[in-house]
Parts: sequence; structure tokens; C-alpha cells
Amino acid sequence: MNKPLTDLALAAPQWARQGERLSRGLDEAAALSRSLHDLRTGYARRIGAEQNAVAKNLQARLREVWSKQRAPERLARDLYAYAVDAAQRGVLFLDIMREVGDAFNAQMEGERRPVLVYDYETLIDGRKMERAVNYALVRIIPPDGAPVDPDHRPFMIIDPRAGHGPGIGGFKFDSEVGVALAHGHAVYFVIFFPDPEPGQTLADVCAAEGVFVREVAARHPHAPNPAVLGNCQGGWAAALVAAANPYVTGPIVLNGAPLSYWGGRRGENPLRYKGGLVGGAASTLMLCDLNNGQFDGANLVLNFEKMNPGNTWWMKYYNVFARADTEGPRFAAFERWWSSFYNMNAVEMRWIVENLFIGDRLERGAARLGGLGAIDLRDIRSPVVVFASKGDDITPPPQALGWIAKVYRDEREIRARGQKIIYIVHEEIGHLGIFVSAKVALKEHDRIVDLLDAIEALSPGLYEMQIEQLEPAQGEARYLAGFEERRLSDLAAYDDADDDETPFEVVARLSEFGVDLYEMLLQPAVQAVASPALARALARAHPLRARRTLLSGKNPFVAPVKPLAEAVRAARRKAEPDNPFLVTEGIFASAVEASMNFWSALRGAGEEWLFFAVYANPLLARLAAPEQPAPQSGVGDALRELPDVRAALAEIDRGGFAEAVIRVLILLARSRGEVRQSRLERSDATLRTVEPFASLGEEGRARIIHQQALIVDFEPEAALRTLPDLIPDETDRKRALDLIAYIVGDPAEMSERTLAMVGRLRAEFGAPVGALPVERDAARAMPTFETAEAAK
Repeated sequence: MNKPLTDLALAAPQWARQGERLSRGLDEAAALSRSLHDLRTGYARRIGAEQNAVAKNLQARLREVWSKQRAPERLARDLYAYAVDAAQRGVLFLDIMREVGDAFNAQMEGERRPVLVYDYETLIDGRKMERAVNYALVRIIPPDGAPVDPDHRPFMIIDPRAGHGPGIGGFKFDSEVGVALAHGHAVYFVIFFPDPEPGQTLADVCAAEGVFVREVAARHPHAPNPAVLGNCQGGWAAALVAAANPYVTGPIVLNGAPLSYWGGRRGENPLRYKGGLVGGAASTLMLCDLNNGQFDGANLVLNFEKMNPGNTWWMKYYNVFARADTEGPRFAAFERWWSSFYNMNAVEMRWIVENLFIGDRLERGAARLGGLGAIDLRDIRSPVVVFASKGDDITPPPQALGWIAKVYRDEREIRARGQKIIYIVHEEIGHLGIFVSAKVALKEHDRIVDLLDAIEALSPGLYEMQIEQLEPAQGEARYLAGFEERRLSDLAAYDDADDDETPFEVVARLSEFGVDLYEMLLQPAVQAVASPALARALARAHPLRARRTLLSGKNPFVAPVKPLAEAVRAARRKAEPDNPFLVTEGIFASAVEASMNFWSALRGAGEEWLFFAVYANPLLARLAAPEQPAPQSGVGDALRELPDVRAALAEIDRGGFAEAVIRVLILLARSRGEVRQSRLERSDATLRTVEPFASLGEEGRARIIHQQALIVDFEPEAALRTLPDLIPDETDRKRALDLIAYIVGDPAEMSERTLAMVGRLRAEFGAPVGALPVERDAARAMPTFETAEAAK
């Protein structure tokens, strides 16, 4: 065969492979086209349906108002009354804006304090530490009538450093701080100052917060480890602290905390596309360079406002106008926090953008933090409570919960590692409401705080916290919580499939490339023109600051508003609530809000469509990281090789009274698949007060619960068969089963599976000796160590 034919034959397989790649690329391009078409069609249907529903509702309200017959002279009087009322409210509204503007100016020019309503004392000022940071630890001084017990678990609250100032977790008396104080817990707060210290990094901040939590623990030597509550961005800060200080930190509560930035559902969560649409982290670095090495927190607040313009740019202000007689103090108090803009160093903001907003590295164990190396969330040893809401458009449930399925391969790994993860999902509350709303504080946070110690009695695993409202007593709502076992597949219902994450990987790769180009080509020039004077000018010109300054006393055209408002208050004439023109005003305001929300939804639809059109195309998709193979069926066998699992299984037929009782409780809990609050509280009280459990201490009890949970999880049949080996004495068996009967409660409320497990226990212990009671009255009183010893 001649050489050309030979070369052609040798090249044929390569051409075939290229043809296959081309065919696959064409198929992917066609699939992307169909996906984009479906996305656009779905958005059109949803937005159109929502707009039609709103329009019909507004039309119905208008017809209802104007269908009533009114005499012409009555209409004239109503119009005059409304005109006077609206004009007076306009003056009062401008005066409220003037007061807010003046307060803003005073705040920016003077000392900016947290918006805490509680008095506090500073314990550690991070600005005086060896590695100075603009953070401080303060102790909340309990108000009169709210004594705290130093032996109760202390609480440390970390507020979000996301453009605003600190204190929102204690903004009201009915708040996270107030609930913890009401339950007798000492409360500590992590605050921060407007400007970062020179050279400050997030590794320094994490180290400082580790010092803070150790200080709190040292102040309560006889109490359990401090609970750490993190709000929004403070949530991932709490997770970092817990992972870096696993043996000092107690349970952590993540309220609306985004740990999975790529998570979300198509058509619902457009904020996650911002990083790709602005070209990655390079734009953030440029803003920092123009601001003389700092990132202006007002930019973050502006992004939040853009998310819901109908409320933040219209309805919030209309509500002040509509209730100008009473709404001023509430609006001013909230704006004191919302418009308190705090800065970050460029190096801090870069770490956040590259590791969280765009890189999403924290949940994958790839986020490196100074000398701490890569942060692994599996290093968190204490229980984790995650509070999310379906109404949260800033941190939707997929971003609050998605990290669990990324960190752990399945729920068995959660149990094997001795972790307890409890999540609660609210149906409608918005992002700020999660840690600001008084109703949420008195319901969800009250149950979380009340049960945080009892959660220690849970066996490791994944649970959903369900809250049930009971019949109100003396006019106050009462709530009862329960914990239902869940699988990681249950969390998948809150998110789309992972197939929409490839475009985010592309964004991360292109962002790295863009940062390199910016640092080589543009950064020197930008830094050359930057100066403190330019940074101050840009800050003053920011629209969120300008709108406050323009309506403050610094504007000479606003100065006459104050005396005019005083005159209006003296001659105030309100229109009647049923005035048709006043009612029509409210309908018109709703129509404006609906219109702004409509255009915002269209913008979100366009941004999402553009994001996937650019970053999901087959050419750029090749830049994504190589696809990792999914875990196979050998996960359980791999978990058996963990040191804790091997050690526990080696002790399956060894132990004593404490091990046997805890193993039985875990077996019964697994048979039910849920734990009610009453049972959890009885179990917790028993393990803390009855011997031999009480003398074990918190760590000893936690060790046995973990050990027995592993035995039940990996060898459930052997766990049952070896129970008699743990308590061979019949008197001890009787005492153990009486104690268990007290904890599990009324047998009439047991499920069939639990009753079947009770039958197995009877058989293993040898019925009728030590049989669990079947009468309701049998489990009324808790058996004590003393009565059992007397019986011996």
C-alpha cells in the first residue's frame, strides 16, 4: 500500500473521533437552544399569568370602590378632604426624609454605633490585637427583670458584614437576643467598625472570632460550649469559626446563611447570576482599586435593593407617605441600619468573591484561609441548625441547604461522623424577616433556643424541625417542635438538578483568567489614578448616599420643610379611611409596585437567559472542571473503615447500663423516624440528671450516643442481639426498661413499627421480665437511681 493511502488509513480513526466530537457538540448546541427556548417560554407564561392576576385584582378593587352611588356634593367634599390630607402627608413625608437624612449625615460624620436596643460592654477590641481587625466582642447587659444563669449555655451572635452595620440581631426586644435572654442565657455579640484595619484579612477575622468564642467559654466554665448564631453572611463566618475551633464551639445556628452560592432554581433566583454577568471578580477588584483599596459596602446594599425594586424603591416609601403621622420613627430606626454603609479591604472582598460568590469553594472543601489551609465543613463537631425560608430571595433554600449534600455523600456519612444537622424551612418570610421579624423570634427562634441543649440528646443524623401551634393559653400562642429524620434526597426537592452548575464552573474559570488580565494590564493604571480624595468623592456620589444627603438639612431647599411640618401637625386634617380617593391612591400605589415588579421579573428573565446563553454554550462548557464520577454503591463499605465506626463496632457486645439504655432509645427513635419535643426533653432531662448518665458529663454522653448510633446504623440486628450482654442483671434490666418507658411516653401514641421494635426488645430481654409497660399510667414518674438501688 502506498504512503498516502497508509496515512489516510491511519488518520481515519482520528477523523472519526473529530466527527463524533463535532456531532456531540452540535447535539449539545441543539439541546442548549431548546433549553433556552423552554426557559424563555416558561418565564413568559409565569410572568404573564402573575401580571394578569394582579391586574384583575386591581380592576376588581377599583370597580368595588367606584360602583357605589355618591351624590356630586359628597364627591366634591371627599375630593377636597383627600387633597388636603395628601398635601399634608406630603409635607410630613418630606420632613421624615429630612430627619432621616440629617441622622444619616450625623452618623457618617460621627461615631457609628450598632443598632442594638440593649446596653452592652466591650470585652475585646480587635483593633488592639496583635493582628488588628475592625471587630469587637461585647457582652449584652440584661435589662432589669431578665436575670441570666452563668451555668446556662452562653450565646454568641455574629451579624452580617454585607454592607450594613452590626446589631440587627438585637434590633428589637423581640429578637434573637431577647429570646436568648428570656430563656436565661448570657448573650454576647460580635460587632464591627465602619472601616477595616490596614492589612486585615478574613483569616485574621476568623482567628479573632476564635479568640472571642474562647473568651465566652472561659467566662462560663461550668456551662456547655457557647452556641454561635450567624445571620446571613455571618452564617458562613460562624461555619468557619466552628470548623476552625471544633472543640470550643457549641451548636451553630445558620439563619438565612448562603453556603451554596451556585444553588437555586431556574426562573426563581436571578441573584446567583450576577457574578457571571459582571465578568467575574475583575470588576470587584477595579471598584476596590478606585476606592483606594477598600470595597464600598453601599454597592452590596444597592444590589439587594435592585432585587426587589417594587418594595425598596417604591412601596417602602409609599408606606411612609400613607402613614406619615405614625410611620416616621419605625422607618428612621430601620434606615439607621439599612443606610449604615461599612467597608471591607480589597483582600477581604476578593476572598469572598472568589471563594464564595463565584468560586463556591467553601462547600467543596477548597476554600483556603491563611495558615488554616483548606476549610472542611466536616470538621464541625457540634450540631448545626439551618434556618431557611421559601420567601427568601436573597438566600433561598437551595443556597442555605445545598451544602449538606455537597459535604456529605449520604445521610449515613452524617451519622458515621457523629454530626447532627437540623433544618427548618419557613413557608413565606423574607430574608430580613428570618432574623428581624418579631413573629419569627417568638416562634422559630424561641423553639431553637429552647431546644438547643436538648438537641444534644438526639442521635447523629439529618432532621427536619417541624413546629406545631398548640391551643393558645391566656392569649399567648404556644408551639411544640418535633424532629423528623430526613434523607439527602429530601433536600433535592428544594433545588434543580446539579446539571445547571456547569456554567458556574465556567464563570469561575473565566473569572480567574480575567483577574490575571486585569492585574497585568489595567490595575497599575487604575491604582495610579486612585487616591483618598477620589474615594471620598465616589462615596459621596453613590446614589444611596446622595438620596439621603439631597433630602437632608444640607440642602437649602429642604430647610423650610421643618417649620412647615410643625404647622401641618398643628392643623392636621385626615381624610376618612373609606374616602374613595384615598382608597384609589392605595390601589394606584399597588399598581405601581406591580408594574415595577413586572419589569424586574423581565429583567431577571433576561439576565438568566443571557447567563445560560453565554456560559452554557458547548464551546465555553469545555472550560469547566472535568466531571467527577458520582459515588458508587461502596459508600457504606468505605464508611465502615472510618476509625470511629471500627472502634464502635469493636465494642458492640461491651458496655453497661448507660450504653444499653442509649442504644434502646436510638433503636426506638429509628423505628419512629421522628422525635417529638416532649420525648426529646424527657430524654435530655434523664441523661443530665439520672445516674449513671449524669456523672458522664456532656462529652461522655455525646461519645456514647455517637458510639451506639454507629452500632445501630451499621449492625442493627447485632445491636439487638447483644443487648442482654450489656445488662445481664434482671434488676438492672427492669430499671432500664422502666426508664425507657418514661422517656418514650404513652404506648398508645406509638407507631406499628415502634410497637414491633418493643416486641423485639421484650424477646431479647426475655419477656415478661423488664417488659415495656402497655398501660398509659405506667410511664408517669421518672425512675431514679436511688429508687433502683433501694429495690436492689
